[in-house]
Amino acid sequence: MLLIVFHRILIGTAIVFGVGFAIWEFLTYRQTGAVENLLIAIGAAIISGLFAYYLKNLKRFVSY
Repeated sequence: MLLIVFHRILIGTAIVFGVGFAIWEFLTYRQTGAVENLLIAIGAAIISGLFAYYLKNLKRFVSY
């Protein structure tokens, strides 16, 4: 049971850092206009959203 709590904390941290990274890349895109920064920002936002979905529905994915 303690492992599930640690897993939730780890996934939550990944979401926070992923959203922060997406914002950082988007702001870099606005400064430089480099399309790769925009693509990285979109990718990080999508992955963070998928992690959020996973965290919300963790009971469906993990049986404990």
